[in-house]
Amino acid sequence: MSNDPLLQPYQLKHLKLRNRIIVTSHEPAYPEDGMPKERYLAYTVERAKGGVALTMTAGSAAVSRDSPPVFNNLLAYKDEIVPWIRKMTDAVHDEGAAIMIQLTHLGRRTRWDKADWLPVVAPSHHREASHRAFPKKIEDWDIERIIKDFADAAERMKAGGVDGVELEAYGHLIDQFTSPLTNELDGPYGGSLENRMRFCFDVFKAMRQRVGDDFILGVRYTADERLSGGTGKAEGIEISMRLKESGLIDYLNVIRGHIDTDAGLTDVIPIQGMANAPHLDFAGEIRASTNFPVFHAAKIPDVATARHAIATGKVDMVGMTRAHLADPHLVRKIIEKREDDIRPCVGANYCLDRIYQGGAAYCIHNAATGRELTMPHIVKKAKVRKKVVIVGAGPAGLEAARVAGERGHEIVVFEAAGHPGGQIRLTAQSDRRREMISIIDWRMSQCEKLGVTFNFNTWAEADQVRAEYPDVVIIATGGIPHTEVLSKGNELVVAAWDIISGDVKPGTNVLVFDDAGDHAGLQAAEFLARAGAKVEIMTPDRSFAPEVMAMNLVPYMRSLQKLDVTFTVTYRLESAEKRGNQIVAHVGSDYGGVNKQRMVDQIVVNHGTIPLDDIYFMLKPLARNLGEISHDQLLSGKPQSVTRNPEGKFQLFRIGDAVAARNTHAAIYEGLRIAKDI
Repeated sequence: MSNDPLLQPYQLKHLKLRNRIIVTSHEPAYPEDGMPKERYLAYTVERAKGGVALTMTAGSAAVSRDSPPVFNNLLAYKDEIVPWIRKMTDAVHDEGAAIMIQLTHLGRRTRWDKADWLPVVAPSHHREASHRAFPKKIEDWDIERIIKDFADAAERMKAGGVDGVELEAYGHLIDQFTSPLTNELDGPYGGSLENRMRFCFDVFKAMRQRVGDDFILGVRYTADERLSGGTGKAEGIEISMRLKESGLIDYLNVIRGHIDTDAGLTDVIPIQGMANAPHLDFAGEIRASTNFPVFHAAKIPDVATARHAIATGKVDMVGMTRAHLADPHLVRKIIEKREDDIRPCVGANYCLDRIYQGGAAYCIHNAATGRELTMPHIVKKAKVRKKVVIVGAGPAGLEAARVAGERGHEIVVFEAAGHPGGQIRLTAQSDRRREMISIIDWRMSQCEKLGVTFNFNTWAEADQVRAEYPDVVIIATGGIPHTEVLSKGNELVVAAWDIISGDVKPGTNVLVFDDAGDHAGLQAAEFLARAGAKVEIMTPDRSFAPEVMAMNLVPYMRSLQKLDVTFTVTYRLESAEKRGNQIVAHVGSDYGGVNKQRMVDQIVVNHGTIPLDDIYFMLKPLARNLGEISHDQLLSGKPQSVTRNPEGKFQLFRIGDAVAARNTHAAIYEGLRIAKDI
């Protein structure tokens, strides 16, 4: 038996867990009609196959109709969910893992114009900043109804075969009762801590009566809101003790912070550039104070930190949730002593930020996550070995090389630069995005193990590619900054990339025109402002940096606001002209009727990229498929068989920004789905 602390079993009441690693409750937004159907099941079961001890699903399932999910989530108030839960539960148990589900009533953390357009309820009329709904102050009959809804939902979940239920308290209705900031009720549910916790205990009592003692109940709650006037650390420890002493629950899942704003949520669930495991010591204090089982997760992305959390006794079960989006087979690789093969979580938070924008959760550099029905986490060997030449060693090219290498093919890569990485190497020059380079480092490590041949400092020409006698050629050359966006004066602007790379010296009074809305614009602005420049970021959009998304925006805003950067929305830079040693920026608006001027000494443009595709078009006439991709075959997972030129000696494909400007995930996804069928 292994002596690794992470691989020791743990007895949680009657439930034996096979190791100390869990996937905490989270909602990937894969439900169909509020049910965990085939896609949801495949995603959940993959983590069980990978060796995790306990996977918790639904972050979190709604127990009442007046708790409509603000993004796609499970609907635990429907009886029809039971057979779907049972199917998922059986499949997870068959893989040796336990499974729990998280239930909630969102309270004010939703909107009245979702689903059935019922009023939002809370223990006060205070609006939550993130979701903006002014709630109805909850009445006694609401409280009775919702307590029953929790009990009904728990009974459904037990009928579905799950091992337990966790209540999502923090930020949701239960926490809204507990916190003095959000509870303005009189009588039995307001005022003293005892009264403010009464709703929580009434819910647990009702659930326990329905599910019995042979069923795990837990709570994920904040033991310190870190808000003036809210639940503080001392009261949080008292809350923890009362939860334990109630005898109603079996473990505590500890959170520190608040989630009513984007900034608060990002401190609870930190992203790249922020400290790892910032609340682990606090969770350890709760465990020491209560001597009760404690679970915890908050940016614990690596095995070493997780092992430390268990070895030092800070927690009993450690959550590695986003790490399992990056690599669902993380535990299996620990068991097999292959920790170097674990695909690292880089904290990009593409998964969560996509959900909050109404999309589905995808890992920035594991395109199979959430696509388990069509994309492999483990690539199968091809029946026939081929020679594959790849031009470009950015994220798209490296993913294609890795996957084709896993297929058993001979791989040759040409890269013009002296190092791999493409745009990722550029973006990783920023301190807050340094973790992104692991996307490249991991792929290089995998490619080296697979015997991929790399030719750096090599500008590949068509004849050089043909001389390799390839069966398949993949062009992944990326793009170059597109700055010619003005009606006049394009020669006066510089690209955001030039600022980030240090190729262009920062000005002192700079206009950053950003209509791509991705990281490069904000990174350039931050470099400029830190160099002492006066900076204005301008965008024609209604909001700036929409591609960066909510949680990733938080660290930028904290930095740029301190540096006194000006943010200007709904204005478009139209032209520029030289005047002495200054530049006159002519500014208009898509809304019309505006003609303004700015006097600056530097204009920086962030307008995405245009494909660097010369070699593709040189090779296209020589290719058997003339570069054509069958979308039907691509989307159905079949090998490409297009033949437009019977005399052609190779297939030719183009992926990533060599096709059009997109993002890292799109580049990696294309690399995977082209290469997996070669």
